Formats: sequence, C-alpha cells, structure tokens
Amino acid sequence: MSLSASAVSQLVSELETSIGFRLFDRTTRSVSVSPAGREFYSSAKSALAHLELAEAAAEDIRNRAAGIVRISAPLILASTVLPAAIKAYRECQPKVLVRIRDTAVENLLSTVKSAAVDFAIGSDQAVTEEVVRFDIIQSAWVLWFAPDSPMVEHREISWAELRQYPLVVAGRDYERTISLTQAEYVESEQITPIEIVDNISTAFGMAAEGLAFTIAPAYVGILGRRFGLVSRPIVNPEVMRQVCLYHSSNRALSPAAEGFREHLIRWFARSELLCG
Repeated sequence: MSLSASAVSQLVSELETSIGFRLFDRTTRSVSVSPAGREFYSSAKSALAHLELAEAAAEDIRNRAAGIVRISAPLILASTVLPAAIKAYRECQPKVLVRIRDTAVENLLSTVKSAAVDFAIGSDQAVTEEVVRFDIIQSAWVLWFAPDSPMVEHREISWAELRQYPLVVAGRDYERTISLTQAEYVESEQITPIEIVDNISTAFGMAAEGLAFTIAPAYVGILGRRFGLVSRPIVNPEVMRQVCLYHSSNRALSPAAEGFREHLIRWFARSELLCG
C-alpha cells in the first residue's frame, strides 16, 4: 500500500468513526479484530469485490470491450453479411453483444430516428438533418444463374443482351435501380422480367432450378453461393449499389456501438465475401 503504520492507523480510525463501531481491539501489546469487526468483514469484502467488478466493467466499456449494440438492416444484409461481420468482431471483442433487427428498406431511417437501434445499414437513401449517412461500399449489380447454364462460358454480359434471357427480379431493387438504366431505351428495347417477386431468396431459388436468371448486387454473393449459383458482371453500363450506414445526429453512440461501427466499415472494405 506504500503507507506508513501511522497512516494506516489513521485511516482505520477514520473508518471506525464513520461506521460507528471499533473494528479492532487495541492494547499496548497487541491488536486483534473485534467481534463487530469480524461481522463487518464479510460485508466489506463483498462490497470491495463488487467495486472491483464495477471498475472492470467501466474499463471494458471505456475500451469498447463490452456492451449491447443494436443494428437494423434489410433482410438480405441481416441474414448474410451482418452475421459474418459479427462473427469476426466477436473474436476480438467477445463481451460485445450485437442484436440484429431485420427491417424493411423503407423503415430503416425511422428505426434510427426513434432510437430503436444504434445505427442502420442499407441501400442509399436521402436523409434529413436528424440522421447522418456514411457511404460504406459500392457493390456492382451482377447476373446470377445455375452452374450448368451455358452462361458460364461468358465472362460478362451487357444489359442489352439480357433482353433475350428469362429474368426474375426482386421488385424493389429492380424498380429503384435497374429501371433507371433503361430510360434511354424505347419500350420495345427495355428489359421485361418474366417474374417480379418480393424477396431475392425466391429469385435465387428459381435461378437455382434453371427456371430463370436473376440480378442482384454482388454483396448478396454469400446467399447466392448457398443456392449453388454463379455470377457474371453486367456491363454497358456497370450499375453500382451504394451501401450506407446511418446513425442519429442527435445522440452519441455508446463506446460499444462506436467500436462495432468502425469494425463494420473496415470489414465491408476488405471482405472478400462481398464479391460476386
């Protein structure tokens, strides 16, 4: 303790005055624990242990090593990309609990504004002053198909060439992004899908059975490969999907949330899982 005997004696006397009873019986020849001191010892030891735990918890929080992080994302990111990122983060920060909330694209920003989550990730959207947007990656749109398709002989395919193939698309993605690339074409030259479904997993299932081809950003490759699909880049033009991270401009992120946010940005930037 680096304290002299007289200093320790003074501290003990001050503690006894504070609690209202003697901890030690003192004589000129000896010092022994008093009966009241023995009773008090177990409580004091327990309190000290709890204080040490609190100090350790505070250090974990300060070092971003513990806490709960809540994140919302569309189903495809919530079910594929995020679990892989969380697994990687858990290896270095096992005390941080990340909770995923799969959310419809149109509701992403509302989960941030209402403080239902710490932050959200998803496709690019216009934001108000209540929300901060950070661009993470751009992911190219690619063609997905069964491995026994003749398309495997192609290194790439143009949007114009897609008109001759049966195509199933996920409605929101097709309407918001791909339709923008066709504005210069007359109606007879535009791509017309044979089927528009709500979920990309349905489109992947149809493609896996050879019923059609489908298009989706390369970052869904984790799911595409689970269906046994292969992909090829679509060119002329190359169309990119911007993936963004959103958090509140009015509330500071907790140390745990800030730590995972930084990890997620780095992980997206270097992850090979996001390639098609």
